[in-house]
Amino acid sequence: MIAQKKVEIVINKPYLKKILEFLEKQGVKGYTVIEDALGLGERGLMRGDEITDTFKNSYIFTVCDEETANRIAKDIVPYLKKYGGVCIISDVLYVVH
Repeated sequence: MIAQKKVEIVINKPYLKKILEFLEKQGVKGYTVIEDALGLGERGLMRGDEITDTFKNSYIFTVCDEETANRIAKDIVPYLKKYGGVCIISDVLYVVH
């Protein structure tokens, strides 16, 4: 196992492409996206039954080294201020296979 950082981002679906481009510029080699993420947050309940994608969320996660995670944490702030959303970074153990 290797100690890594897990970066989790929830963003409005219309801005998903911008955040994925941002992650790739940060050196992220892979990620997982779950579209139409449901939950309760600052904007209220996201039930997933909206007519358009404007108010739907996407959940993105990636695993990376600490240096990359720190860079993401610093550089994503303007995106979150402009587009909303959240970014959470935690310690994980990556199972090498």
